[in-house]
Amino acid sequence: QVQLVESGGGLVQPGESLRLSCVASESISSINAMGWYRQAPGKERELVATFTASGGTNYADSLKDRFTISRGYAKNTVYLQMNSLKPEDTAVYYCNAVLPDLRVYWGQGTQVTVSS
Repeated sequence: QVQLVESGGGLVQPGESLRLSCVASESISSINAMGWYRQAPGKERELVATFTASGGTNYADSLKDRFTISRGYAKNTVYLQMNSLKPEDTAVYYCNAVLPDLRVYWGQGTQVTVSS
């Protein structure tokens, strides 16, 4: 059982930045893929950015110029740096992990609200 704990969400104004953190209860080396998804009100959950099983990264095309995913030194943490935030980025952001046996785990989510 992998536990994922997100933090860093909040209320910001358009154009500002936020950094989200996700800490996994296991080392990332035992996780096949790990990253971020988001779900806005009334919309389906969508990919934001992930580290893939091969160690690369995968971004939503519309976000890759403003959002950056990175790993922590401790290897069980991933971050999402979000710059130039827009009102349409308002959503609950979820951390996601996929194990080598393809079990999928989700964090509880952290709310990001972009509003003036």
